[in-house]
This record gives sequence, C-alpha cells and structure tokens, in this order.
Amino acid sequence: MMVKSLKFFKNNDESKPFFLKLNTQNKLLIFGSLLSSVLVIVTAWTVIDNTQKRIIESYNNFGSMMGKTLAIEGADMLEGFNQPERLNKFKKRTNLILKTNNDILYIIFRDAKNNIKYSSFRDSNGNIYSSNEEVENLSSSQSKIQNNFQISQPIISEINNRKVVIGSVQLGLTESTLNVVGKATRNLMVVIFTVAWILSIAAVLINTLLVTRQIKLLVDGVRRISTGEFGYKITTKDLWGEIKELFNAFNDMSVRLSKYEEKNIDQLTYERNKLESILMSIANGVVVCDNYDNVILVNNSALKMLELERKEILETKVLDYYDTDGNLCFKEEINKFKETPLEDIESRPLDFQVSINNRIFKTTISPIFAFHQEYLGYIIVLHDITKETEIDKLKNHFISNVSHELRTPVTVLRSYIDTLHNYSKEFDEETKQEFLSIMDQEADRLNRTVNDILDFSRLESPNVELEKVKTDIGPIIEVTVKSMRLIAQEKNVAFSIIIEPDLPPVLINAESIERVLKNLISNAIKYSPDAGRIKIRAEIDRTGTYLQVSIEDNGIGIPEKHLTQIFDRFYRVENKTHTIKGTGLGLHLVKIAIEKHHKGIVFVESKVNEGSTFGFRIHLKPEEIKA
Repeated sequence: MMVKSLKFFKNNDESKPFFLKLNTQNKLLIFGSLLSSVLVIVTAWTVIDNTQKRIIESYNNFGSMMGKTLAIEGADMLEGFNQPERLNKFKKRTNLILKTNNDILYIIFRDAKNNIKYSSFRDSNGNIYSSNEEVENLSSSQSKIQNNFQISQPIISEINNRKVVIGSVQLGLTESTLNVVGKATRNLMVVIFTVAWILSIAAVLINTLLVTRQIKLLVDGVRRISTGEFGYKITTKDLWGEIKELFNAFNDMSVRLSKYEEKNIDQLTYERNKLESILMSIANGVVVCDNYDNVILVNNSALKMLELERKEILETKVLDYYDTDGNLCFKEEINKFKETPLEDIESRPLDFQVSINNRIFKTTISPIFAFHQEYLGYIIVLHDITKETEIDKLKNHFISNVSHELRTPVTVLRSYIDTLHNYSKEFDEETKQEFLSIMDQEADRLNRTVNDILDFSRLESPNVELEKVKTDIGPIIEVTVKSMRLIAQEKNVAFSIIIEPDLPPVLINAESIERVLKNLISNAIKYSPDAGRIKIRAEIDRTGTYLQVSIEDNGIGIPEKHLTQIFDRFYRVENKTHTIKGTGLGLHLVKIAIEKHHKGIVFVESKVNEGSTFGFRIHLKPEEIKA
C-alpha cells in the first residue's frame, strides 16, 4: 500500500500501579526523598539512643558519687552512733541532703549485719520522714525502693591500719532529672533531625525544580530552533557548572545557525522562486498533494483547467474535487494509485484520462520522495488533449468517409465495366452510352476524392510555396463555373455570376484559386435543393483593401454552433437532415490555400433552411501585409 495504515491500541495505563505511571524523573525524586528520609531516621534513632545511654551513665555516676559521699559521712555516724549530739548532727545533714536534692528519694544506712541504723525518705507529696534502728515497719519505704533507681555503697572504716566494712548506705533515686534531661534531649534531637530532614527534602525539591526549569528553558530553545527561529538565545543568568556550559554551547549553535541562514537565505529564496516560476509557467496543469491528499501547491494552468480560484483548492482534499456535472474526477484513480506498490508506481507512473467540464485530460500521478527516499505525497500532471481527441475522432471519421468515397466509385466502375465487358452485345447503343456516362461521373468523383487527399498532403506541408502571379480573377471564375455546369444540371441548379467591373489583378496562384472555387461551388451544388440557385460575386470589399469572392446558395444551411469549426480538417456536420457523404477536407483545403498560401481570409455566413454564403478575401497589396 502507498499509505500505510496506523493501528491504535487501548491504553492500559489505568490498570497499572500508581508508581509505574510516573516518569523516570518523578521516580528518582521519590526514591531520593525516601532514601534521605530513611537515612535521617536511622541517624536520629542512633544518636538519640547513644545520648540516652550517656545520660543514664551520667546519672549512675551522679548516684555513685552521692553514695560515696554519704558512705564517708555514714562511717562517722556508725562510729558515733551512741553519741546523741553527733548523731543528731548527722541526721540533720542527711535530711538536708534529701530535702535539697529532689533526685534522692530515700537514704538508708545499715550496719555490718545489714540492720537499718537510720533511714530518711520522701513521700509522694514531698514530705521528709526519718526513722532509726528501732523502726521496723518501712513498708511504704520498701515500695518506693522497689520501683526506683537504687545505688548501694559500702561504708568503710580504718581500724588498726586496716580497712574494714562496717556497713552500707543505700540510695533510691527518683530519676526526675534523668527523665527531664532524657525527654528534653530526645525532643531536641527529634526537632533537629526533623528540621534536617525537611531541609534535605527541600534541597532535593529545589534542586529538582531548578534543573527542571533549566531543562524546560533548553527544550523551549530547541523547539524555537526547530521551527526556524535561528539566533534565539537562552539567558544564562543564575546558572552554574555544566548546565551553564550546555546553555552557552546552545547559544553558540543558535548564532551559527542564524549566520548560516542569513548567508544562504538569498540563494534558497532564489532557487525556490525559480522553481515556483518554472512550475507556474508550465503549460501543463500541476497539482501537488501531501500524504493526506491535501493540495499544497497548484500552478496557473491547473487552475484554468479545473476552473477554480487558488484559494478554493489549496488546503482542500483533491479526492473531493468534482466538476460542474457533479462527478468526482480523481477519487477512483488516486485510490488505485495508493493501492499500487511503491516500487511499481515509481518505475511506471499511473496514466489515465479524465473528463472535466467536457474537456479531456491525459493525467499522470507520480509519487514524491525526500532525499532519503521518504514518501511525502504525489504530484498530478494534467495535459489537455481535448483537441487531439477530437482530431483522432475526426481522423477515424475521415478514414471511414474516404474509404466509403473511394470504395463506392470503384465498386460502381467495376460493376459497369464488368457488365459492358461480358454483356455488351446484349445492350443497345443508348444503354451503353448511359453506362459510359455513369462510369465517367464515378471516375470524376474518384478523381476529386484523390485530388482532395493529394492537395491536403501537399498544402499542409510546411516547405511548399505556391508560385503566384498578378492575375484577373474574373476569367478563373467563369472557367470554373463552366466546368461545374454539368454537375449543376443534374439538380437543375442555376448560376448567377456578378463580377464588379474594372477589378484589379491580384497576386494569386491560378490553379490553387480554381481548386478553391471548385470546392466552394461543389459544396453549394451538393447542399442546394433541386432547381436551386447559386450566386457567385466578385467585388472590392467595403474597406477597399481586399478583393472579395463569395458563393451564396439557398440550401439547407448550417447551425450557428458549427460555423466556428466548419473549416477544421476532417470536420463534418452530420444530422438527420444533413447526411451527404464527403471526406471533410474540402473546406479545410480552402482555408489552407487562402490563409496560409495567399495570406487571405475565409468567411462563412449561414442560416438554417435559408442558405449559406462561403467566400474569401485576398489582399490587393500583399506587400503591405506585415510579416
């Protein structure tokens, strides 16, 4: 097929997952965002976990330090437990420590046998309670001990230069500072990493938007260049790195293309105008169509042939063109052209004949290819062969007429000759004379036909030049009429000759003019009714420039529509009332003899059923005729 059909398939994107519908750029953007989010979360979790461990470790160190401090003071308390003044002082100091430090929930001192010697604790309302070694019920205190951070330190005393464990001190920590610091640190870390994550995502988005904007600028620039806007520059402000180098390279390319275009535009314009001028001046019609049958170019000859204005056909589909009779002229053949394989149509373009508004055109359709053999469309060439077609028809008609004109007298002659040769003794003298008369007429008819054909061949030849001398036209007319009287008597046709006196001689070939007169008078006799009349007149025309000879009859006449073609070769008027045979060459020979060889003018006037007037005019002073 010339034009390949395109198949369209249903888009199945709606059944795909959302992620698969995204383009590569969006996928990379989402992947980068997710990756940065995961890295931020993992880093935040690791940092917060390590910070929490450090805080707990520091809190342990704080508890250990407090325990060691109380252990030192507890040694004095245990050693001086039986001294009331020393013991009271210790209790006040212990309660003060508990009161001023909200992180300490209780303090318990035990002896070496693990007996509680002294304890102090804070209840849920912040009240401080103390007890000594006699206190046995510390249920509330024990409950606190079980639910809070506990630190135990031994109480060591030096006895006899030897360190001996004399008891222990036990602290219960509330973890309030640990919780506050841990929560504050965790919240701070979350805020910091959240801000960092937001900034990283923002950085990715901003970078993507900037790159996308730069790419759009580049795409817009490429689109402008592709449409022929050479010299267009992309602003490189606020650009950096390789993107800026790419834009600079693009601007340089655009400038070079602009210079190249300026250098070649005149030459291209000249070549285009030259081709268009050639196309427009071609005598044949040319219609150029694209691959979609749209008319993109048409020359003036085609517009005349199709009887259209340029705006009526440009950008329309040639398949839709129809003539004044409503016939689609090109559709069938163009479809046939498209169905023909390219390799066949390229070597042998499609030729056909098309009838448009009663005119015949030989039409050729050829494909149009680009430099790389890319099919672009096709071109339709129209050649008007209306006259050639009519001449072919006339030739065929002429051959038929000539065959008839030759065959009829030959057949008659052979019949009569054969009859006289075989049966002459059986006929009387009168019958023989009648046979001879008929044979003479048929021989004369055959002679006229052959002379017409020979004269046609001779007078049509471009190299023939008739010899002409100054001659009086009157004697030639009289001799010609005299030679035609015998034929006229058969139909009782009468001649009337009027020759203006003192006619000047004219430069003519007498033999050729005699043949012209015989053809015109013979036609007048042929188309006149029985007992008709023929007027032959020779005079100076009204302008005083020409010698005019006319032959007028009162015959059947000629319809007006045939008068303009009556002198064409092979042309004959045939209808129900006009069936007289002939070669169709007589009047054409008259035209050739007068106009071509004598530089004169032939004319005809006629009315149906009233008669016709044929004639010619010959210039009195042919030397004044401009070449």
